[in-house]
Amino acid sequence: MCVQYLTTVNVDWVKTHLDLDLPTSTAHDVFPTYSGTIILKSHNTQRTAIGPARFGLIPSWAKDEEFGRKTYNARSETVSEKPSYRHAWTKRHYALALADAFYEPCYESGKAVRTKIQQANGEPMAIASIWDTWTEPETGGLIVSFSMLTIEANKHPVMNRCHKPEDEKRTVVPLRPELFHDWLNATPETAQALLNLESIPELIFSE
Repeated sequence: MCVQYLTTVNVDWVKTHLDLDLPTSTAHDVFPTYSGTIILKSHNTQRTAIGPARFGLIPSWAKDEEFGRKTYNARSETVSEKPSYRHAWTKRHYALALADAFYEPCYESGKAVRTKIQQANGEPMAIASIWDTWTEPETGGLIVSFSMLTIEANKHPVMNRCHKPEDEKRTVVPLRPELFHDWLNATPETAQALLNLESIPELIFSE
């Protein structure tokens, strides 16, 4: 499960692959409740937007923003059923979280080693996510937040090396570039079909 990642600062890659201008930001190392850059599409306006969002989805009914500390990853198998995620999923709130790399613990040495994972070609990643909005009760300010989706990773050659040997193997889903458009325009049925190991580009452990 992804608890930490590096949001990308690669302006040229974002422009080339998504035809959007990456906003200037000092954010890079992202943990739950921190802000990272996402891309989303409004199916009301058909507009695609890029900007900062809180890592850890806060559903509209949450009492406070601390809710996002436990919703930074959503299991693909139950995302359509869980109260925290159901609205975002059914309303087609699909997003891409932009990352240079993410971190997972590797126990191959017998103890947890924080391990950096990135694309084999060194390019940034766009991770399949869902988003929602939450209204701050005191100020009325609108907060956009997101969760990265996860799938079973027992058969992935890199991600099955992460986490404790006895634990379930999971991975977030960086998407191949040719799938970016499909994800942002997905229906619940087509989104679920994209959440598989074949959608993930080649990954490596990095120094």
